Amino acid sequence: MALPVLTPAQRAEALQKAAGVRKERGELMAALKAGDLPLAALLEREDAVVGKVRVRRVLESLPGIGSVRAGQLLADLGISETRRIQGLGANQRARLLELSPPQG
Repeated sequence: MALPVLTPAQRAEALQKAAGVRKERGELMAALKAGDLPLAALLEREDAVVGKVRVRRVLESLPGIGSVRAGQLLADLGISETRRIQGLGANQRARLLELSPPQG
């Protein structure tokens, strides 16, 4: 499938929108890391900003969880390394909340 041909103005607008989404996503991950945002609140959001984040990145953003522990949690949950938040089922979300450290 070919990419659509964009005018320079459309391209600039798309780049600006993408930068804004990346900035918002980064702020959410920083708030999660600082403990200002509970995991439950993040998982309740149903917008594209949160939905497109990989579960592994969210786990690694939790305080006290690094790359190794995030991999272990994903394996325990049976969640693929490439799974995104929007692709989680209700049971996976519930188990993710149980296995993650308490926030707040």
